[in-house]
Amino acid sequence: MPDDSAPRPSEEAVEEAILTVASLPGAAKTVTPEDVARSVAAGPDWQSLLPSVRRGALRLAQAGRLVLYRKGKPVDPSDLRGVYRLGLPPEG
Repeated sequence: MPDDSAPRPSEEAVEEAILTVASLPGAAKTVTPEDVARSVAAGPDWQSLLPSVRRGALRLAQAGRLVLYRKGKPVDPSDLRGVYRLGLPPEG
Protein backbone atom coordinates (compact mmCIF):
# COMPACT_ATOMS: atom_id res chain seq x y z
CA MET A 1 0.00 0.00 0.00
CA PRO A 2 1.47 3.42 -0.97
CA ASP A 3 2.42 5.82 1.78
CA ASP A 4 0.20 8.86 1.18
CA SER A 5 2.02 10.79 3.90
CA ALA A 6 5.31 10.74 1.98
CA PRO A 7 6.16 14.19 0.62
CA ARG A 8 5.81 14.63 -3.13
CA PRO A 9 8.90 15.91 -4.92
CA SER A 10 8.68 19.45 -6.23
CA GLU A 11 8.41 20.14 -9.96
CA GLU A 12 11.97 21.50 -9.81
CA ALA A 13 13.22 18.29 -8.19
CA VAL A 14 11.58 16.25 -10.95
CA GLU A 15 13.18 18.43 -13.64
CA GLU A 16 16.58 18.02 -11.97
CA ALA A 17 16.05 14.24 -11.86
CA ILE A 18 15.23 14.22 -15.58
CA LEU A 19 18.49 15.98 -16.42
CA THR A 20 20.48 13.83 -13.99
CA VAL A 21 19.16 10.49 -15.28
CA ALA A 22 19.59 11.58 -18.91
CA SER A 23 23.22 12.53 -18.26
CA LEU A 24 24.35 9.52 -16.21
CA PRO A 25 27.54 7.92 -17.48
CA GLY A 26 26.66 4.78 -19.36
CA ALA A 27 23.09 5.93 -19.94
CA ALA A 28 21.66 5.09 -23.32
CA LYS A 29 21.14 7.91 -25.79
CA THR A 30 17.63 8.28 -24.41
CA VAL A 31 15.86 7.31 -21.19
CA THR A 32 12.25 6.57 -20.36
CA PRO A 33 9.97 8.61 -18.13
CA GLU A 34 9.75 5.48 -15.99
CA ASP A 35 13.53 5.57 -15.43
CA VAL A 36 13.19 9.09 -14.07
CA ALA A 37 10.16 8.35 -11.90
CA ARG A 38 11.90 5.32 -10.36
CA SER A 39 14.95 7.46 -9.56
CA VAL A 40 12.79 9.91 -7.60
CA ALA A 41 10.28 7.64 -5.83
CA ALA A 42 11.15 4.78 -3.55
CA GLY A 43 9.00 1.70 -3.84
CA PRO A 44 5.88 1.16 -5.90
CA ASP A 45 4.75 4.81 -5.82
CA TRP A 46 6.89 5.74 -8.86
CA GLN A 47 3.93 5.49 -11.25
CA SER A 48 2.15 8.38 -9.55
CA LEU A 49 5.09 10.61 -10.58
CA LEU A 50 4.70 10.01 -14.32
CA PRO A 51 2.44 13.06 -14.87
CA SER A 52 5.03 15.25 -13.08
CA VAL A 53 7.81 13.78 -15.22
CA ARG A 54 5.82 14.54 -18.38
CA ARG A 55 5.17 18.15 -17.30
CA GLY A 56 8.83 18.62 -16.38
CA ALA A 57 10.00 17.09 -19.65
CA LEU A 58 7.73 19.41 -21.63
CA ARG A 59 9.04 22.47 -19.78
CA LEU A 60 12.67 21.43 -20.28
CA ALA A 61 12.09 20.67 -23.97
CA GLN A 62 10.42 24.05 -24.51
CA ALA A 63 13.45 25.68 -22.87
CA GLY A 64 15.81 23.76 -25.19
CA ARG A 65 17.41 21.77 -22.37
CA LEU A 66 15.92 18.39 -23.37
CA VAL A 67 14.86 16.59 -26.55
CA LEU A 68 11.70 14.50 -26.65
CA TYR A 69 11.71 11.47 -28.92
CA ARG A 70 8.89 9.42 -30.37
CA LYS A 71 9.70 6.36 -32.45
CA GLY A 72 13.37 7.37 -32.36
CA LYS A 73 12.85 10.82 -33.87
CA PRO A 74 12.78 14.22 -32.16
CA VAL A 75 9.27 15.55 -31.69
CA ASP A 76 8.01 19.07 -31.07
CA PRO A 77 6.89 19.37 -27.41
CA SER A 78 3.55 20.81 -28.52
CA ASP A 79 2.91 17.65 -30.59
CA LEU A 80 3.86 15.12 -27.90
CA ARG A 81 1.46 12.20 -27.72
CA GLY A 82 1.70 8.67 -26.42
CA VAL A 83 4.94 6.89 -25.66
CA TYR A 84 8.07 9.05 -25.60
CA ARG A 85 11.70 9.03 -24.52
CA LEU A 86 13.97 11.75 -23.16
CA GLY A 87 17.42 12.76 -24.28
CA LEU A 88 19.86 15.59 -23.87
CA PRO A 89 20.31 17.95 -26.84
CA PRO A 90 23.25 17.16 -29.08
CA GLU A 91 26.40 19.01 -28.07
CA GLY A 92 27.75 21.70 -30.33
